[in-house]
Amino acid sequence: MKILTLVRHAKSSWKDTGLRDRDRPLNKRGQRDAPIMGKRLHDHGIRPSLIVSSPANRAWTTAKIFAKELSYPLEFLQRDDNLYLASVDRILDVVVSQDEGFNSLMIVGHNPGFTDFANFLSPSLTYNLPTAGVVSVSIDQDHWNLYEQPRTELLVHDWPKKTQ
Repeated sequence: MKILTLVRHAKSSWKDTGLRDRDRPLNKRGQRDAPIMGKRLHDHGIRPSLIVSSPANRAWTTAKIFAKELSYPLEFLQRDDNLYLASVDRILDVVVSQDEGFNSLMIVGHNPGFTDFANFLSPSLTYNLPTAGVVSVSIDQDHWNLYEQPRTELLVHDWPKKTQ
């Protein structure tokens, strides 16, 4: 069995209009929400063996915050350019390319691809994965080849404003 966790980056700032999209930082709400969501994911028992993030500043910062809350070594975090504003097909390609030795994978990235991918994993799950939102599923197979619709079980569907 594999566990796949999707994390949409926390809320980012649009304050500095001169920044490239990739360089936008988290805003105050994002800086507040990311550690809260990382702790809630920890409380759900999710322990990734690999975290891969979009290289965009807002996603990478979110990944580092989640890693800290999950006691995941920051030096093992990975960036993958293919996750930047990725479509479902590109996200699938990133997941499929991971080593089978990793049983729990977390990927950090962007909408609309992450909402679409969440719905691919668990059909009709959500119309929108909010910023700092999390979807985690168990996958009933021992490999990352998800090109055919995998059998999944929803483990976590959480976001900052969700009432617990």
